[in-house]
Amino acid sequence: MRFTGPLAAILIGGLALASPAFAKDIVVQMKNRGADGLMVFEPAFVQAAPGDKVHFMPTDAGHNAETIPGMLPDGVAAAKGAMGKEFVLTATKPGLYGIKCLPHFSMGMVALVKVGNGAAPNAAAANAVALPPLAKKRMTPLLAAAK
Repeated sequence: MRFTGPLAAILIGGLALASPAFAKDIVVQMKNRGADGLMVFEPAFVQAAPGDKVHFMPTDAGHNAETIPGMLPDGVAAAKGAMGKEFVLTATKPGLYGIKCLPHFSMGMVALVKVGNGAAPNAAAANAVALPPLAKKRMTPLLAAAK
């Protein structure tokens, strides 16, 4: 069957709205041991686009994922995942999203999600957040990668 004119436009427009054609699902593992040592997110740096979903998966027990206060784009609410459960971060706005595992934050278990291309609008604020020493040691190169 062939559709033309206004009916075709309605059908095509409806299909475009019904599916996020370019959104991706990205998986990050929460691990006790990884390539960068103990208590890590792998990968620790994620490049995403608005609409993408980043799934933080508890590969090993005893982890959670949650946002770091001060390391979110303006207007994005803080979020906290439950212990031992998947946490899904939906990239809604361009910018930097800092992520930590609360029980292992002081051991440096952090990740960074950059949403969008170019300079992140909250880069200065994210760089100014005070972190525990090991978290800062791991976050510094992630922030540099986000430039």
